[in-house]
Amino acid sequence: MKAFKQFKLFTAGPVACFPEVLEAMKTQMFSHRSPEYKELHEELTKRMMKFIETRQTVMFFPSSGTGIMEASIRNCVTPRGKVLVTIIGAFGTRYAEVVESNGRVPVKLEVQLGDPITPELLDEALRKNPDVEAVTITHNETSTGVLNPLKELAKVAKEHEKLVFVDAVSALGAADLKFDEWQIDIMFSSSQKAFGVPPGLAIGAFSDEVFEIARKIPDRGWYFDLLLYKEYHEKKKGTPSTPPIPQMIALNVMLEKIDKDYGGKKGWLEMYEKRAKTIREGVKRLGLELVARKGYESPSITAVRAPEGIKGPDVYYAMRERGFELAQGYGPLKETTFRIGHMGYITDEDIKEMFENLEKVIEELKRRS
Repeated sequence: MKAFKQFKLFTAGPVACFPEVLEAMKTQMFSHRSPEYKELHEELTKRMMKFIETRQTVMFFPSSGTGIMEASIRNCVTPRGKVLVTIIGAFGTRYAEVVESNGRVPVKLEVQLGDPITPELLDEALRKNPDVEAVTITHNETSTGVLNPLKELAKVAKEHEKLVFVDAVSALGAADLKFDEWQIDIMFSSSQKAFGVPPGLAIGAFSDEVFEIARKIPDRGWYFDLLLYKEYHEKKKGTPSTPPIPQMIALNVMLEKIDKDYGGKKGWLEMYEKRAKTIREGVKRLGLELVARKGYESPSITAVRAPEGIKGPDVYYAMRERGFELAQGYGPLKETTFRIGHMGYITDEDIKEMFENLEKVIEELKRRS
């Protein structure tokens, strides 16, 4: 089999896996209906409940996080019902597309790229649209490197008695999230982001109210029927279809590592914030600008405006030639930006080396332009 070239990864995901993850995933398989799997399922569930601070329901799905995005709409919004979709970038736009493709009506609250949604904007939108059934919030917008003020936004939505659906795909594990305290109804994420695990596993958390609502919703489908998942989760300690066992083993190992090596969630998040600060400072030292508004920068990815006369993709491909996989700009920002991911297994030496090469790439591209 062809050996693929290895890069130092500063991507938006999948990201570089921790050595403990790669070692754990060598484990020989066992049946997803076996006692061994049930033990893994229970242990991983308890650890994730602790991490996101909930006593409600956490479940795992054989999909990307977008699968649970669709499940949130099919299970919890009435046919032709309205959803207020907050959009700060490409993945908010995706949520609106999911709403519409499932026969519901998106009401869009959209801001300029690089800006967050503020509580005041959300409150105004909900006053104008009191008939929406739910609010969707992108906790961390991967395309712009903006972190939304989730706690404050969820508070506003609950003051208007709306369901709160949170896309935490590139936030969970890098930004704080308190599921119960912040009164979130659905939160979803993916294994291949801040936890540094390969793709294939979606993580979902659900309020008790979600299942009460789902019972009244027709045509929920089968693969992402939350009531079916809950039945398997509670009665069989499993999932309706085969789960990605290697990824579950790996995520369990990472949550154990977070407790043992970082002293728990607080220490782990501090590591991510320190790493993000180092990368942002490195970007500014090169005279480059961030896309994100000051005070709302992401702890997991930094979107950078390419210098005048240089295209974002040119920076990306030049860095690949030097052995570094960054991330290209996304959506409307593809030509004018590039992104530096902070997630997964990255050492301080990797960051130093990456910036040394990025400086040379920028200088070379400026000479050519």
